[in-house]
Amino acid sequence: MATKLEKELKRELDVEGQPYILTISPAGLKLTVKGRRKGHELAWKDFVSGEAALAVALNASLGQARPPRPVAAAPARPPSKPSKPSAPRGSR
Repeated sequence: MATKLEKELKRELDVEGQPYILTISPAGLKLTVKGRRKGHELAWKDFVSGEAALAVALNASLGQARPPRPVAAAPARPPSKPSKPSAPRGSR
């Protein structure tokens, strides 16, 4: 006999070198980039109702998600100081 799913179950997985969190809940599935809140969601009723409903739900969830931002490689340099204006040429 299988255990009934009554609360969220989270697992980390690696997809092409990027860490993701998969959350399985009584409501459905959610896949997010690790450290982010927004991700791809799919309700169980959309999953079991057939291919057409599944495609619509997947496309809608993909439209809501944003791609992860790239991580900065190095800290930004402080702005340089303005140079002093030079004296006009030809004046002595």
